[in-house]
Amino acid sequence: MSAPGATSIRIRFTKAGRVRFVSHRDVARLFERALRRLRLPVAYTEGFSPRPKLSFGLALTVAHESEAEYLDVELKQPIDLEALPAELTSVLPDGLAVDAVVTNEPGTMSLQQAIVSCDWTIEVLGATEDHVRAAVADILAAGELPMERVRKGKTTVTDVRPAILELEVAGPTTDGVALRASLATESVSLRPAELVRALGPGLVEGRVRRTHQWMTVDGARCEPVSPPGPSTRRALERAS
Repeated sequence: MSAPGATSIRIRFTKAGRVRFVSHRDVARLFERALRRLRLPVAYTEGFSPRPKLSFGLALTVAHESEAEYLDVELKQPIDLEALPAELTSVLPDGLAVDAVVTNEPGTMSLQQAIVSCDWTIEVLGATEDHVRAAVADILAAGELPMERVRKGKTTVTDVRPAILELEVAGPTTDGVALRASLATESVSLRPAELVRALGPGLVEGRVRRTHQWMTVDGARCEPVSPPGPSTRRALERAS
């Protein structure tokens, strides 16, 4: 239970450039350090080893970039949020940039519970554009897409076709072919690397960027925090 006067804020940030090789756990540590440097009134857990009350959205695979990452932070008291994006960005490494911060309303679902799908741009290496287009057409026409997965040492077969909500070829890149994909994250989920594997043998995942995370509120699809505008794109281009 939160203490009287406590509030929760939601941070939207980007991850691009060389910092994409930093793990999810280390990104959490970087934000913990940044919050301490700004001396924000972050709430801590109780017990022998108190930890700041931070809750991230869906973990991003190492080497993937993102235009839309999220972090919830519980504070002991409300603060002025207007300057916070710039202040946080100034104490984070290059490639991590905070775009927006909002106050969570009481009863807001956690990010892990709320996110139902993600949009991606995925570079595919090892095939021509015609080959990739044919493979995409085959997947979209398929009634099911069985995939072997190993979980806790056991191999299972899952039909991942329901997890592919949208899929199209965006065009050639310098080294391969770019896809745009919308992939579910709930009961049947699919990772970008698995999608590339499903396209056929010999194909390799190249540059990958998460462009959106989506949740559903009152039947409408929306983002946890709306994007701030063209500044996001410029920050990503500088970091790449």
